Amino acid sequence: MAASTILLKWNWINQMETKLLTANDIETAAAVLRDGGLLGIPTETVYGLGADGLNPDAVRRIFEAKGRPQDNPLILHIPDVSWLERYCHDIPPAACLLAEKFWPGPLTMILPRREIVPDAVACGLETVGIRCPNHPVFLAILRALDRPVAAPSGNRSGRPSPTCARHMLEDMDGRVEAIVDGGPCGVGVESTIIDLTAPVPRLLRPGGLPLEALEEVLGEIAVDKAVVSPLADGEKPRAPGMKYRHYAPRAPVTVLTGPGDRTARYIREKMGDHTGVICFDEYAGQFPGGTVETIGASGDAAAQARRVFDALRAFDRTDVTAIFAQCPGDGGLGLAVANRLKKAAGFQVVELGEGEA
Repeated sequence: MAASTILLKWNWINQMETKLLTANDIETAAAVLRDGGLLGIPTETVYGLGADGLNPDAVRRIFEAKGRPQDNPLILHIPDVSWLERYCHDIPPAACLLAEKFWPGPLTMILPRREIVPDAVACGLETVGIRCPNHPVFLAILRALDRPVAAPSGNRSGRPSPTCARHMLEDMDGRVEAIVDGGPCGVGVESTIIDLTAPVPRLLRPGGLPLEALEEVLGEIAVDKAVVSPLADGEKPRAPGMKYRHYAPRAPVTVLTGPGDRTARYIREKMGDHTGVICFDEYAGQFPGGTVETIGASGDAAAQARRVFDALRAFDRTDVTAIFAQCPGDGGLGLAVANRLKKAAGFQVVELGEGEA
């Protein structure tokens, strides 16, 4: 790339004026997208970085603004299930069952894409992730635009996802035309992604819809290895969040799995100066001298989902040089919270069984 091109791109990213819109500015928000701009959009999961999903040039700007790898596909958002056949073909009955039960909501389905879906969205795949979000502001914007919106999470690539407009502004000020402030996100982790093109439906990313809820509808569901371990070099991700280190604060993270009293003891033994701790509420007083962020009670996975990204972001405003995190079990929303913490740690995990400390 020529030096002049690099300079122009730097100027575009860093000198744009980002406007903060309210939930009443629906037409203004839709106009930003219609004109090829980038828009921060509230959803029930996390804030998204949206572009007109049928405008390849606008979609490519998402990758530039985020610093997102070019092989990491995007999710296409639609206002209701009647739009599904516009962008997907060979839709299996399972997709209709899931849409009827869980849309609008935190569920993304991987389906064969039609040619109308730009390659920039699918990153060279013959499939596309598609979902109907459950947020009144996003749904109103989609209907006003009358086009699908491609949107990953609204953070710089690798950073914790934003769950309020302030978080997104921290990462995207000067990089996007506008951000719509729709209040805090109710779920707090991204959508669940299920691949319906596989012989057996496959969970690619745990999220705001628990695996158990999907199993009640579909029966057997395979869990992709990327949920619990990193993809190997050269493997192409089929959905967002599968391949790269994500959700990470600046300080390195170590995740502890196992009984809470044992993980708390391990953290106390390993703590040094400038140590950060992510813990369940009931252990908050056990780390003297540490910088502590709580994520909810050990049995409250919904609270943990809402607070995990806030906790990870909070350490960037401190002088901590290492972070230890208590990790929930894999049941319900705990699977999504555990996945986000392990991704933030680059799968640096210490497993403590009943007899270990």
